Amino acid sequence: MGLGPFFFGENKSMLNKRADKLELLRIAEAVALEKSIDKELIISSMETGIAKAAKSKFGQDNEIKVSINRDNGDIEIFRKLIIKEKPENSNTEIKLEDAILINQLNKDKSIGDEVLQPLPSFDFGRIAAQTAKQVISFNVREAERERQYNDFIDKKDTILSGIVKRLEFGNVIVDLGRTEAIIQKNELIPRENIKPGDRIKAYCYDVRKEPRGQQIFLSRAHPKFMEKLFVQEVPEIYDGLIEIKSASDLDKAKSSK
Repeated sequence: MGLGPFFFGENKSMLNKRADKLELLRIAEAVALEKSIDKELIISSMETGIAKAAKSKFGQDNEIKVSINRDNGDIEIFRKLIIKEKPENSNTEIKLEDAILINQLNKDKSIGDEVLQPLPSFDFGRIAAQTAKQVISFNVREAERERQYNDFIDKKDTILSGIVKRLEFGNVIVDLGRTEAIIQKNELIPRENIKPGDRIKAYCYDVRKEPRGQQIFLSRAHPKFMEKLFVQEVPEIYDGLIEIKSASDLDKAKSSK
């Protein structure tokens, strides 16, 4: 599923249509569910995307804040202003008396405080909509990567099961369901014949964060692979009736047969 056409259509006014506002919330829920990430993060990304698009409308010098109502999808756009005794830039600064005219609650503000000036809603043009879409897509991808990393960092030092997806330069790429892992050729059992489509188990010895996402490293040659596999497969070991002191105990057991 993509992020949807909720405001990406050319010259489509979404900010004044109730149906579009509710659609925005529905899309946030659907994307959050599909990607298994927090709905709040999706909506925050939408706010950031709309704010970036608004800068192209109101000027890059403006500091824009966007607020999306989590219940009804209402969108409010504000210009952030700092109270100054002698403002020099009307896009970023304001006198206290002018701030009070915007909102009577600002009478309790002081020099240096921030105030929010409401801005009118607007129709997204093609470029502004594309800018917003890029920001949201990037934030969603980053959140998905973070979620995947957090899911698998706890699986380090365990046995994982997956389907061999493909072979690359002697390395084996394993499909774990929601992501892929790699068994480097030096982590394979010598002379083992592995083919795409095979279901295999391997020991997860490392999970790393990398710019393109988490990298999961598996091994079938690691000493702990047999140890962990025996614990899984032999009930007496799992129950603690038999103790494995080291992986060499397994090698001795195999050689004595």
